[in-house]
Amino acid sequence: MKPARITGHLTAPTQWDTLPWGLQSKLALEQELRPWLGKIFGFHLLKIGNLSTEINTEDCTISHQVNMAQQGDNLQVQANPLYLPFAEKSVDACLLAHTLNWCSDPHRLLREADRVLIDDGWLIISSYNPISVAGVGKLIPVLRKRPPFNSRMFTSMRLLDWLSLLNFEVMYRRGFQVLPWHKQGGKMLTTHFPALGTMQVIVARKRTLPLTLNPLKSRQKKKQIHSAVGATKQYRDTFKVPKHQADNPHPDD
Repeated sequence: MKPARITGHLTAPTQWDTLPWGLQSKLALEQELRPWLGKIFGFHLLKIGNLSTEINTEDCTISHQVNMAQQGDNLQVQANPLYLPFAEKSVDACLLAHTLNWCSDPHRLLREADRVLIDDGWLIISSYNPISVAGVGKLIPVLRKRPPFNSRMFTSMRLLDWLSLLNFEVMYRRGFQVLPWHKQGGKMLTTHFPALGTMQVIVARKRTLPLTLNPLKSRQKKKQIHSAVGATKQYRDTFKVPKHQADNPHPDD
């Protein structure tokens, strides 16, 4: 498995229509997100990356929506996504629409999103699926240097593993657009083979309590209790009265 962090610089596309099947992909992603946007409440929605800023999120009840990227149009904040200029726990939801695909350090980007999100905040991630037509394009020398085939593609299981380490609870995940050049993305194939979708989306929430019990901590707690019981027993044995003194408490009498 290739490391997630690389030293090279990646140039992300600034608009969906510069990508092959970009407009179809954008509309398909908006359709996937529409049922979930109505469930997200709060005060601040942060869209990270140029492709995120073009996603229509009018169905979201959050009125204050901030577009942020390093460069481009229609931005309220211009900054590096790896160094978000926001305070801890100040954002209710973050949208990463294909931002990880052109990120040199996706771990850091996710940690930054986790830092600025409030407790129980929402994180929405979309990306290209390597086990799809887009992944096959990376194997063709003529295409591998062109977007979107020059992007970094991570499997759904790898993304889920990263989110679990940050204690995110996945609420929804799905692959779609098996045939990205088709108007409906190959609706029949997407229904039966979503794992082969060119695009994948994950909706997760930041949790404050551990989602799974840590067995190591449980054993440590039990061990501490046994140690205390042993100390009490040792204390009682130290001051235990011998049997012959108990039978004759006053030997001089």
